[in-house]
Amino acid sequence: MLKEVSSAEFKETVNDGLVLADFFSTTCGPCKMLSFVLNDVEKEFGDDLKILKVDFDQNKDLTAEYGVTGYPTLILLKEGSEVARMQGLQQKPAIIKMIQEHK
Repeated sequence: MLKEVSSAEFKETVNDGLVLADFFSTTCGPCKMLSFVLNDVEKEFGDDLKILKVDFDQNKDLTAEYGVTGYPTLILLKEGSEVARMQGLQQKPAIIKMIQEHK
């Protein structure tokens, strides 16, 4: 199950290995479709990857800090540093490829 986090929770978790941050909006159709894809991605990687859902509207500090200007935006972080980014609705193979390239 994907976990929606606050800014504080995000900052506590972001340095723990490989983290995929999903910046989304509750009113965004592609964001909702991406959640189904990310559920599958999460099953594939298990404990090797944490997926955090960050509400674009509720966490303006994080969206500013990471320069997120639209949604959905996926940011892959390794030990707290950004290593890759994708914007818009993505397919599972593209997301998996991005993650595997930075494992």
